Amino acid sequence: MYDWTRLHALLNDLPAALLVTAVLFDLAGLITRRPSFRQVGFWTMMAGVVGGALAVISGLQAEELIAHGEAVHRVMETHETLGLISLAVFGVLALWRIAREKRMGAGERSFATILSLAGVAVLVATGLYGGRLVFEHAAGVPSEVLEAELRERAQEHHHDGEKAGEAATSQDTAAARKAADHVDPPGTPPHTHSDPPGTPPHQH
Repeated sequence: MYDWTRLHALLNDLPAALLVTAVLFDLAGLITRRPSFRQVGFWTMMAGVVGGALAVISGLQAEELIAHGEAVHRVMETHETLGLISLAVFGVLALWRIAREKRMGAGERSFATILSLAGVAVLVATGLYGGRLVFEHAAGVPSEVLEAELRERAQEHHHDGEKAGEAATSQDTAAARKAADHVDPPGTPPHTHSDPPGTPPHQH
């Protein structure tokens, strides 16, 4: 069985980065009116849409394989919906630009840029829900792996306590040795013991 879960994790980051980069270049082109920025934005968006389609396909496949409960299912459904919306927005933008890139006027290009900014907002929300799946619900992590990790963490915590105790014992031993090895320099008067005022006489 192919591991769609790991493939989805692998394919997530690059398309999102490409799409955000494309929008930044489009904004730079809109502000500076330099065609080179628009060209870079165009091709970067094309690559991002292709990668985004692969990420969505792998995510839909991974959904069928991940063991999950009701709470994970709700987050997963929201993540899926946002991912499809993101792909739809940028897919429409890509087709629009393929057809109109060389004939766009300033107003049309401004509207396309605003739509792409909305797509970035949805894309960020998609990533946030994907992060919740992994970091709050450990989605995609097999139960036996998660149980083994919890046991290992508990053992590491126990070892940390033992190490702290060993360190304290070592410090006490070192202090005792230092006291035992202490020798007064020549000419030091012998230590005398004096009781505090009011202490009754010692019984011999």
